[in-house]
Amino acid sequence: MTAPTLRYLSRSDIAALGGDHSDLYMEAIEHGLRLHAAGEFVQPLKPYLRNPRGRHIADRIIAMPAWIGGEAPISGLKWIGSKHDNPSARGMERASAVMVLNDAETNFPVAIMEAGLISAMRTAAVTGIAVRHLAKAGFTDASIVGCGPIGERQARMLAEQFPGLESLRLFDLRREAAEDLSVRLRDRFPRLRIAIAETAEAAVRDASVVITCTVTDTPYLPFSWLSRGTFLANVSIMDVEREVFLKSDKVVVDDWDQSNREKKIINLLVESGQFSRETLHAELGEIVVGRKPGRETDDEVILLNPMGMAIDDVACAAAILRRAEAKGAGTVLPLY
Repeated sequence: MTAPTLRYLSRSDIAALGGDHSDLYMEAIEHGLRLHAAGEFVQPLKPYLRNPRGRHIADRIIAMPAWIGGEAPISGLKWIGSKHDNPSARGMERASAVMVLNDAETNFPVAIMEAGLISAMRTAAVTGIAVRHLAKAGFTDASIVGCGPIGERQARMLAEQFPGLESLRLFDLRREAAEDLSVRLRDRFPRLRIAIAETAEAAVRDASVVITCTVTDTPYLPFSWLSRGTFLANVSIMDVEREVFLKSDKVVVDDWDQSNREKKIINLLVESGQFSRETLHAELGEIVVGRKPGRETDDEVILLNPMGMAIDDVACAAAILRRAEAKGAGTVLPLY
């Protein structure tokens, strides 16, 4: 019997394999979305572990298991923690995560890897795939609300994947966070014109693409801030007011079952009888495979509400593992 082993990949290992650029994740996410549209996945509703003494919406640990099929089936679990005050109180990143991958035939674990980078990059790649299908063709400007690690990865993805992007507006409640991000982005993408907005409203108004990346638990973004033709990626989920769901021309989610839960805005609208699966325009995978249309006119206001799927993480981690195995990267540990 072959002795089972486990390949460990640190964040630096992953970055060295190309895991610090959006190309890998865009390809993996599109593959995962196609499997989602084909029903080639299993994805239990993710449980949230919360300290009963905590009160902030961003303080939790989430277990995200999934199986994906296709030509190379694989299973995995992302175990991701979040503490809203890690940056200010401890000088640490808000989110931390590990990923475990299991062989689909034996169910033995075959890899464990740092997943904070993977999680942020795959989140940006989901937005990137959506932008391809739902933003106005040839858009040249975008806005990021919330300038932490998620916002930075979203901005970098836009600059890497959409060479026509010319200008970027940034807003954060902590102005210094927006200023620091603008410096890093200018160094990396000197072609971009970057402006810091004084308010969230100033960042959102007249923007072609808007991406929210905050940790708020209170909606603040009304429909009146949005221009005709805007694509809004509600990455941080709780930013937009209920009317945005009701007045947008199209509402798209990554997965209906994942989105309609946990007292998020869609769930509240469903419970009040104002929204339903039939009201929803599409799941993103349906658009990727051509089953449902993406943007059809330049004046549509389109909302993406991506809850984040475990199959995203599994698809990306599997792509990284394949590269690691081919290059002999990481540390191989005996399981017994």
